[in-house]
Formats: sequence, structure tokens, C-alpha cells
Amino acid sequence: MATKDSAVEKNKKKWNVGDIGDQTGRTAVVTGANSGLGIATVDALARAGAHVVLAVRDPKRGEEAALTVNGSVEVRRLDLADLASVREFAASWQGDLDLLINNAGVMNIPEAATKDGFEMQFGTNHLGHFALTNLLLPHVTDRVVTLSSGAHKIPGSTRIHFENLNLTGEYSPMAAYSQSKLANLLFTLELQSRLAAAGSSVRALAAHPGWAATNLQGRDASVLRRALMSVGNRVIAQDNKAGALPTLYAATEDLPGASYVGPDGFGEMRGAPALVGRSAAASDPVSAVRLWAASEELTGVRFPELAKVAVEV
Repeated sequence: MATKDSAVEKNKKKWNVGDIGDQTGRTAVVTGANSGLGIATVDALARAGAHVVLAVRDPKRGEEAALTVNGSVEVRRLDLADLASVREFAASWQGDLDLLINNAGVMNIPEAATKDGFEMQFGTNHLGHFALTNLLLPHVTDRVVTLSSGAHKIPGSTRIHFENLNLTGEYSPMAAYSQSKLANLLFTLELQSRLAAAGSSVRALAAHPGWAATNLQGRDASVLRRALMSVGNRVIAQDNKAGALPTLYAATEDLPGASYVGPDGFGEMRGAPALVGRSAAASDPVSAVRLWAASEELTGVRFPELAKVAVEV
């Protein structure tokens, strides 16, 4: 039987922010970095020595957030709900980029559209990051980490609506959010496949925070869900620093491409970061290829040619 002391020792060995290796000389971009999981991720990487770019829709809020960080940071404007902004951000990038963290997202919001006419959750959470990643990929030297969610596997309700990606006439906040989070995992799967086929050493990984208390829950379209989530934030949720651990683990540990990281306890809602499973739908290479093709058509952005990746990296 395990003793109390052995249990304590086991808990001490769980991965935490203090296990991040020296990041000196590395450059990272974190989208949606002015609050919540984003600013916690920025702070941890900067404290470990990385230079971190806060890619944010509101530069003023980004600058305010940057003042709370102990380390080398800068703020650049990026609106993932506007492909022109995504292109502008990518076109302005010069030099190597070790780490791209696709963290930004919206959740369960009332029906709305991006500037390009896409359903807001699919357009921001998936298409914006799809375009950003492919446009920046010639500069990326290490890995791309994209945030998904346990919502990608809600029983019976999560799928990619290929016949109606914008959910026109059938919009549901939760269905739209679940679709976007499933898309994040399929994107990671196909991105890793393409990187491997191109002979690139860059890796694509995914992570989810479990239940982390952030401002996302306060924007839910349902008053009842907002109330329930407010209670859950106080009773169940981790804080943003704990919620950022799976992202940081995926960003800094030596993991295989296409790995998926989440909390290891309480139904993956909280705990230390560990490799976790995904739904069958999120593991389907056929759907991943189909989604990639649809995303290319919608955004006009494609995976860069091998020669371009080889020259820049």
C-alpha cells in the first residue's frame, strides 16, 4: 500500500511551470495574449527567457497586459476575425519564429460573422489560425501549438458540418464552438502530416486547458450557462496559470508531432499536463484532408511549398 509520504512524492513529480527549460534565444508568438490563458502562457515563456510577441486584437489592452510580464515581450496587432489583418501580421514578420501558439478563441457566443463573412467561432478559432499558421510557416523553426477543448467530443453533437460550415439557418452556440474545436484538432493532424511529408522538422501539436476560469465563460449566449459556469469557475475550475500548463508542456517538452495534451485528472478538467485522448472524429485523416481543402478555399491560403520551407528554415 502506498504511504502518505510516497503519494506526496508522486505529486511533487507532476510537471509544472518550474519544469520549463531555458528558453533564452527563442521567439514565440501567442495569439489572444492579453488575458486568461494567453497572458499566463506569455508570462511563463518570458520568465524562462523567451522573447514573446503578444498578438492581440486590441493593442492598448495588449500593452497593459505586457506591463504585467517579467521578461522580453512586445505587442503586435492581430485580428483573427479579419483575414486582411492576418495577412498584414504575417507579411510584417521577419526572421525565425521558434514557436507559434494558436491560443485565441471565442466560445458559445451569439450568432455573428467575421469581416470575411464566416461564422464567428469557426472563422476565429479555426480559419484565422489556419491562415496565420500557413502564412508564418516559412519562418517557424520548432513547433505550432493549437488550443482545442474537451468540447470537441460532446457525445452526439460534434461534427464538421461540411455541407454548411457557417451553420446558416441552424446556428447553435455550442454546436458552433464544438465544431471549431474539432476543427483545431483535425487541422493539427493534417498539418503534422504535411510537415512530415515535406521533410520538415517542425511539429504540430494540440492542447486543451480543461476547465480554466477565464473571461470566455462570461460571453456565453445563454444566461443560464453563464450562471452555471460562474459557479463552476469558483468550484471546479483551475486558474489561468494552471490552465496554461498543457499549452506550455506541448510548447516546451520533446513530444511527437500531433500529440494532444490536457489535464490528467477529474475528467480532464483539472490537474497536471499529460498526453490525453481525442475523439474518433478528431482522429479521422479523411475528414482532416477534407477540412484542409475547404479551409484553403475559404481563406485563399495554402500550405507553403517544400522549397520555400527548406530555404527559410
